[in-house]
Amino acid sequence: MEAAVAKAWSHVRANLRRSAGQRLFDQWLKPVVLIEGSNADVVRLGLPSAFMTQWVKNHYAERLLLEFRGQIPAVCAVSIETVAEEPKRVLSAAPVAPVADSAPVAAAAVERPQFDQRFTFERFVIDATNRVACNAAKAMAQPGAPQFSPLYLHAGTGQGKTHLMHAIGHAFLDANPEATAIYVTAERFMFEFVQALRNKDTHAFKARLRSVDLLMIDDLQFIGGKDATQQEFFHTVNEFMSSGKRLVIAADRAPQALEGFEPRLAGRLGSGLVADIKPAELELRRAIVGRKLTDMPAVSMPHEVMDLLAARITTNVRELEGALNRLVAYAQLNNEVITIDFATNVLGEVLRSAQRRITIDEIQRAVSAHFEVKQIDLISERRAVAIARPRQIAMYLAKRLTTRSLPEIGRKFGNRDHSTVIHAVKRIEDLRAKDVEIDTAVRTLMRTLEG
Repeated sequence: MEAAVAKAWSHVRANLRRSAGQRLFDQWLKPVVLIEGSNADVVRLGLPSAFMTQWVKNHYAERLLLEFRGQIPAVCAVSIETVAEEPKRVLSAAPVAPVADSAPVAAAAVERPQFDQRFTFERFVIDATNRVACNAAKAMAQPGAPQFSPLYLHAGTGQGKTHLMHAIGHAFLDANPEATAIYVTAERFMFEFVQALRNKDTHAFKARLRSVDLLMIDDLQFIGGKDATQQEFFHTVNEFMSSGKRLVIAADRAPQALEGFEPRLAGRLGSGLVADIKPAELELRRAIVGRKLTDMPAVSMPHEVMDLLAARITTNVRELEGALNRLVAYAQLNNEVITIDFATNVLGEVLRSAQRRITIDEIQRAVSAHFEVKQIDLISERRAVAIARPRQIAMYLAKRLTTRSLPEIGRKFGNRDHSTVIHAVKRIEDLRAKDVEIDTAVRTLMRTLEG
């Protein structure tokens, strides 16, 4: 069985390389190794650091299990563990050419990084929440002397910081084919610096970083409290600023809010252009789902499912994309058609955990205000279209935006039967597909209820 697992692992790695893109694969998935003794009961995968292990668990645990089951249906579980050996990856996103001992410092060479092909400016969906950050990133990638440096991007997890950094890399190197660049996470920066200290080779480490034309460091918050690393990073920032080179930093908070950072470093980071990315609003989340689906031409997804994802997964864009990928993977692996019911079954826990607790009372108040009817009319026996249609919309929203069962929803609307709720939901779904006014009203109400 071990041989079968090893063979399956080679197929899984190939699939991950194709789907994740070269940059993401090289940085996070390439270091994954199959641990000896893996079998169909538990496939054991190892990574060289606890940080990388946690990242892969958070982002790829379920995908890895699905991939292995696609090769060996009997696989019960995939265990992602930290192994003792140190990672062998280099600092930059692509291998760095070794420098001979006798070579001068200026000869340190950095090859062109393999930035993720999915992360370009053309594929970045823009609205008011991220427009300033996107325009600043585009300006940083333009030829000629940079307008500002450093560019400091900050936002919560999964809001598009890394996407913009890779987009800068693509555009800058396309415009300057002879230029050099490095993209590295702060954790990798720290690891490489500590290794250089141990090997008494900090000179080469500094030369490799400071010789490039564009340096990008992601997730800066992870070096909080690391005094030696911060000191080296401070000198690197000063070097880039004094030489007029491009420096891009990303973190989960503004420079002044970084914990465990020296004030002089926070001040230096804030001396360039600081641009934040706010959480994506409903319309942007909907546009992102639509943009992602253009990359999946074989996938057919009804508008109401797209709206469900955008309305209910509000934490960050990465979770939204993850839910979309999970839904598509389940549909393809099980040869199922994507419907509202299928999406609800597959993403039940995700939808419940991501959902803001909207109540049916809130929905009834919002609907009555929007259509200028009395809230009591929504639970009455009145059947006039001016009352019945808002009532059906309120039932539809209760089904989409709450975790209440159909009988519970029916009771909140004048003790109606659950079949009445089913009819209302189906009726509004049909109307949204052909009646622009109804569709606009539903979208407006969903946006209002989500706040």
